[in-house]
Amino acid sequence: MSGVRASLPVLKKTIMSKFNLLTDIEESYNELRYKTSWPTKGQLIKSALIVMIASIIIALVIFCMDQIVDNVMHLIYGLGK
Repeated sequence: MSGVRASLPVLKKTIMSKFNLLTDIEESYNELRYKTSWPTKGQLIKSALIVMIASIIIALVIFCMDQIVDNVMHLIYGLGK
């Protein structure tokens, strides 16, 4: 008998957790839809350009550092010949 009693709350808990999940999804949707301030198209383009320019600058810095290390290593290995 105790096994039957123990299984009923588990079913209720599972059903309640599904309702809680649906409630959480609904609350998240409402918050994203009505309470979030989304950037304008102009702001989005400006931010994307800043990220692209920063990425290019970082890539160039890494490329330059790689070339310097490569030349130094060729110089060091060339001394042994």
